[in-house]
Amino acid sequence: MFAKPTPGYTTAAVTGDTVVLLIGMRINRFWAVHHWIPVMAAMFRMLHDLAKEPERGLRGRILLTASPRTYYVVQYWESKERLYDYAAAPDAFHHKAWGIANRKIRAGKVRQYVGLWHETYIVPEGSYEAIYFDMPPFGLAGAHGSLPVERRGRRAADRLAYRSRTEGGEQQVEEPGAGSGKQPGEASGAEPAAWRR
Repeated sequence: MFAKPTPGYTTAAVTGDTVVLLIGMRINRFWAVHHWIPVMAAMFRMLHDLAKEPERGLRGRILLTASPRTYYVVQYWESKERLYDYAAAPDAFHHKAWGIANRKIRAGKVRQYVGLWHETYIVPEGSYEAIYFDMPPFGLAGAHGSLPVERRGRRAADRLAYRSRTEGGEQQVEEPGAGSGKQPGEASGAEPAAWRR
């Protein structure tokens, strides 16, 4: 909350595939507090438990709201296997919470009072990039660490072209600018090179 910003341009230090889970709730009936408060409390309890057990694979999270009715969490996971393992782990609070929710849904006790949703994205390396300016580690960089943008390229195309490993598993580091024909940081026009797409 009070993290010190990192000066200048940075990018996320993530390598390989990344897993992003969006999970949330929508309050459909504000007056039905006894239905949606337990759901919100369960969401916070799961996040608290995951923070205490980093071996489960949650790398980072951001709490957001889309409206006064809709609240959600952007989660960054180590791998899809870790996410699946957590979702199915009988010792995790998630398993207990979903059991209670499913029983209430089958009994018709929560229908139309609160909505639940999630979306999962398995994003292969080369299909994501990030840039931050005068920001503390946030989002993908908050989950995986940050590094100077020049290490991955000043242009979005360079950062998307970055590969950490070849198919044979050998370490590979592509030079920033290799896919664009331009040197890192080479500008064209008045806009900063780091913001060009």
